[in-house]
Amino acid sequence: MPGFVFNTTRQLIVEHGAAERLHEVVGKFSAERIFVVTDPGIAELGLLGPAIENLEKYGAKVELFDGVVADPPEAVVLEAVERARRMRAQLVIGFGGGSSMDVAKLVACFAHLHCRQSLQEAYGVGNLEGERLPLVQVPTTAGTGSEVTPISIVTTGETTKSGIVSPVLLPDVAVLDATLTVGLPRHVTAATGIDAMVHAIEAYTSKIRKNPMSDTLAREALRLLVTHIDRVMQDGRDLEARQAMLLGSCLAGQAFANAPVAAVHALAYPLGGHYHVPHGLSNALVLPAVLRFNAVTAADLYAELAPIFTQEARSRSNVDDCESFIASIEALLKRSGLPLRLRDVGVLESSLDELASDAMQQQRLLVNNPREVTERDALEIYRTVY
Repeated sequence: MPGFVFNTTRQLIVEHGAAERLHEVVGKFSAERIFVVTDPGIAELGLLGPAIENLEKYGAKVELFDGVVADPPEAVVLEAVERARRMRAQLVIGFGGGSSMDVAKLVACFAHLHCRQSLQEAYGVGNLEGERLPLVQVPTTAGTGSEVTPISIVTTGETTKSGIVSPVLLPDVAVLDATLTVGLPRHVTAATGIDAMVHAIEAYTSKIRKNPMSDTLAREALRLLVTHIDRVMQDGRDLEARQAMLLGSCLAGQAFANAPVAAVHALAYPLGGHYHVPHGLSNALVLPAVLRFNAVTAADLYAELAPIFTQEARSRSNVDDCESFIASIEALLKRSGLPLRLRDVGVLESSLDELASDAMQQQRLLVNNPREVTERDALEIYRTVY
């Protein structure tokens, strides 16, 4: 077995109602000035109310930044950093979906007293260095796994995204409280759940850093997600299923944080950049076509995952089990009620060439794919799902 390195968030707290006891978590860091990063929707829903009240009750000064938007641009990150610096924040809490948690990671780094790097200097893999403020993440969707990943994604132009990847970004604590996800609409539940499945699948087939730890986490993540996603789509108040989805998302995050994602994400990013398609939905749209493209080289690995979806798998050939796996994914997508074609989300056929060209800029992701992807391949995949 080749050697490998595995990194993850230091502590996970998995418990209903845990978010209301953030003051107990924060107390371990002796922080008096706390900067909370979220988005307007979370603020309006009042999900943060009990947590902030308890933080202030126990003596903390709290400043709320609720300016995060989906696919956050650099300007939002820099504004949040500046406000955290002004209050001389001692701890950062990310509260929300992946965008809020991604911004919180960067605030914890760039608002640190001794930070000397610029945001531009940090883009890429391993370029961000130094210290950061203590960081607590509280996800409100079961999808991104950002609470356990060393990655932040920033929109750097009108249609482009860039990643900052560094162990420095790994949070100190992740609080998984399913009560925060109960109010999610069905389509958000479906899209984020499928996003988490993509993380598990791509980690399991990752070409460069696939390892026994990431494999184990990916399989268990996929089992939890497949077992419970129909339940939460049918009954969003099923707290047991919600908690299982949140844990599945977290485990998938731990897997792909160490065995990185690949072509599904690379082809999904341009859809978000050009057409503002939500990330989970972007992944769902291209997933089946990428799986069929990869099956040429990854059939054995897909066959290993097939029994998670159907008991009939592993009783036939790997080719049959691979087909069963992909067919199960396609059936789930149909049950989800999500759009299945690019045209259904407003993508213009005339833009497919540009999308394919932009996808090729995501070499950080494409190098992990089990099969090499050319620009012509990317275009054909877009055409297949158009």
